[in-house]
Amino acid sequence: MAAAIVTYLRVSTAKRGRSGLGLEAQRAALARFAEAEGLPILNEYIEIETGRGADALERRPQLAAALSEARRHRCAVAVAKLDRLSRDVHFISGLMSHRVSFVVAELGSDVDPFILHLFAALAEKDRALISTRTKLALKAVKERGVTLGGPELGRARLVALSRIRAHADQRALNVLPIIKELQRAGATTLRQIADGLNARGVATPRGGRWHPTSVKNVMGRPMISSTA
Repeated sequence: MAAAIVTYLRVSTAKRGRSGLGLEAQRAALARFAEAEGLPILNEYIEIETGRGADALERRPQLAAALSEARRHRCAVAVAKLDRLSRDVHFISGLMSHRVSFVVAELGSDVDPFILHLFAALAEKDRALISTRTKLALKAVKERGVTLGGPELGRARLVALSRIRAHADQRALNVLPIIKELQRAGATTLRQIADGLNARGVATPRGGRWHPTSVKNVMGRPMISSTA
């Protein structure tokens, strides 16, 4: 593990960048990670650009700058979540060729490059599934006679997003009984709950290992909080 980190934050639209929506959450997650790991933050880079496409690095000068600084200081580039780099597995693989270490706060500091490749592949698959579910939802709306344009298109997208959220909520509910069992057994911290889930072979919704942040994300969902 490097002795310091360079942080990289990304949002997809200028509107989100101006409002700070998403940036503060990423910054807070990275600050918590750096403090927990005892890693000074040398610099912060912020990008307002989509993460799609295997050629995304050409459109992301701030990421290129972060890579350059990390090479100079022989340290790692840290992101809050893997999708802040990309959901494209080929893009993630290309970044590895720059010989710069990457740290994902959500996954923890002990994830090696091979595991990052696996998570990138899962993220890409998840993106494809979301796209498929959205298209199916839009098709269902259209088949009901709704013209997909203007306000109607916006409503159709809301329907699609609602179904996606419902799917995520159901995955979280499946884990809730195990979390409650661990709490009854004496697991009082997020770390203890994460260790308990990993010891039982329970995978996260994306198929990975549990960390305090991923436990917090699941327990923080509104429908989970209301049943806890």
